[in-house]
Amino acid sequence: MPPSIPSPGPGAGQPVRPYIGRFAPSPSGALHFGSLVAAVGSFLDARAHDGRWLLRIEDVDTPRTVPGAAAGILATLERFGFEWDGAIVRQSERGEAYAAALERLRAAGLAYPCACTRRELADQPLARDGSRRYPGTCRDGL
Repeated sequence: MPPSIPSPGPGAGQPVRPYIGRFAPSPSGALHFGSLVAAVGSFLDARAHDGRWLLRIEDVDTPRTVPGAAAGILATLERFGFEWDGAIVRQSERGEAYAAALERLRAAGLAYPCACTRRELADQPLARDGSRRYPGTCRDGL
């Protein structure tokens, strides 16, 4: 019996993009074991695909950010032998990029203001997929 030849999947004939793995810890405290496991998985997956592994610090939730936590996380990763590719991205330094992206969404009519609090949204009933239902509070504007 001749070997089977796999059929081309979606995107066949298009250039293959290089694999990029990411790890994005929040500096709300020391790197805990679960996050370390996630870093190992992401790192090994990127390396297995001959890809790059990027590190992004999720420091935009300022009330939860602990001074010195980001430096501690980086030190822990280095102690365990992690090496990331490229500069470390800090979300707090990307405000201009986010503002430009938001403006593109607004210009395309794909964004609307919302005054709901996180608590109000978290208190909504669950949808079939387990996500919270949007109550429609701000759908017609503020």
